[in-house]
Amino acid sequence: MTATATRTSLVVLLVGVVLMVGLAAWLVPWHPVPGGTPPPAPADSVFSAAQVREAEAFSRWARVWSWSSLAVGLLVACWLGFSRYGAALVARLPGPWWLQAVLAVAALAVIGRVITLPFAVLLRRLVREHGLSHQSWTGFAADMARSEAVAIVTTSIGVVVLLACARRWPTAWPAVAGGLLAALVLLGSFVYPVVVEPLFNDFTPLPVGELRSEILHLAAVEHVRVDDVLVADASRRTTTLNAYVSGFGSTRRVVVYDNLVNDLPPREALSVVAHELAHARHQDPLIGALIGAAGSLAAVGLLGLLVSAGPWRRDVGDPRVVPLLLALVAVGTLLASPGVNLVSRKIETRADVDALEATHDAGAFIDMQRELSVRALADPVPPALSQLWFGSHPTALTRIAIARQLERRGDAAADPPSAGG
Repeated sequence: MTATATRTSLVVLLVGVVLMVGLAAWLVPWHPVPGGTPPPAPADSVFSAAQVREAEAFSRWARVWSWSSLAVGLLVACWLGFSRYGAALVARLPGPWWLQAVLAVAALAVIGRVITLPFAVLLRRLVREHGLSHQSWTGFAADMARSEAVAIVTTSIGVVVLLACARRWPTAWPAVAGGLLAALVLLGSFVYPVVVEPLFNDFTPLPVGELRSEILHLAAVEHVRVDDVLVADASRRTTTLNAYVSGFGSTRRVVVYDNLVNDLPPREALSVVAHELAHARHQDPLIGALIGAAGSLAAVGLLGLLVSAGPWRRDVGDPRVVPLLLALVAVGTLLASPGVNLVSRKIETRADVDALEATHDAGAFIDMQRELSVRALADPVPPALSQLWFGSHPTALTRIAIARQLERRGDAAADPPSAGG
């Protein structure tokens, strides 16, 4: 790699970091709770002792299997990426450079999945034993195969773009590839709801009725344009309750699980939807995509620096570099997780606050959080490191504490103290 390409990589890294930090400072609600975020509610004020014990037992083993899978997968990726074995494997693949790159991505994905499959099976057994899913093993295998296929396709696109830029522009490739990959992140966020999500669920409009009318009224109150609210047939896969918003512009969609609509009282279901409408009102999917695009730009710049010197010096246009690229991405993703999830928790907290202010029903919000947590067997008080590194949402006890605080503030505003004490 030439000195010019190294300088270009440094500039791309700095621009990406500045954009990422600037967007985060501008768009992320760093102080979303009026009066500040309170400490979590006591677990015994929300859950019974039996519920806490069951959730802790399930979560303990879930972390064992998921963290073991993560560690083993990362070790395998690094062994193939930082040693000569991964490059030797790619060299044996047939076809032109772009086909070798795609086959390398597929081969490495399959190797990683096979190595970690025992942990996935053990985790699935745990989920089934605790009644969190009644999906057949055949359905589970089909979903896993679809997930792997989607990952291989999306990763292959990024890898081929990167290698093509390095082959076409040997000195300017970090800037060109960084810009293209950032654009692909934005494009992916736009097309994901209409291309990928239907591979895993069927979606139908929420039937006409009281809940639908209340949701559309709430959307009007929150100034969110909603053409439709979709119901996903998630109950065939899981017994947990959830909803989400994805996409932006013409592909924005609010989706609720069918078991949430069927199993929760209307007030609690409306509280969930209010949270998702808040995401839509603040364009949170777009915020995530913009910060992710800036992060991709910074990642390409950092990659250019890493492969320009030392033991990792490689020709980025050579498909034999693919195992190293994927290993660096895996390590970087893990190291970036605390920052990514910190941003996610702030955005989720703002959506909670907006939902509470829109519905004026803290009781329904609290009941809903309790029910969702019990159904998912979520650990009421997860280890601090686990929440820091992998917690994309505030804990249920924190969210309930926020609801109680806002409810008290609302009561105080409605009943000010009399003059003269």
